[in-house]
Amino acid sequence: MDSMDQTRKFDAPGASQELSPRDVLVHVYTALEEKGYDPIQQLVGYLISGEPAYIPRHNNARGIIRKVPRDDLIEMLLRYYLEREFKGQERE
Repeated sequence: MDSMDQTRKFDAPGASQELSPRDVLVHVYTALEEKGYDPIQQLVGYLISGEPAYIPRHNNARGIIRKVPRDDLIEMLLRYYLEREFKGQERE
């Protein structure tokens, strides 16, 4: 049987793999910059309100960011900030 006659499974890039919150934020940040938006202001608006209109559909950014719960994104950002802010400092 010719290989062209066989059924093949096709996975679109990124379709089956889970994106980390970091990967999601990087992707969305890049899409916002490409569209000429202020990425920080748009992401803050989305994270506070949950309103997806803050994120453009460009490069499927809106669909991708909605796959990760907002509280997971906020937790990751807070953890990242605090770990770097207090690194090397003695905690009371």
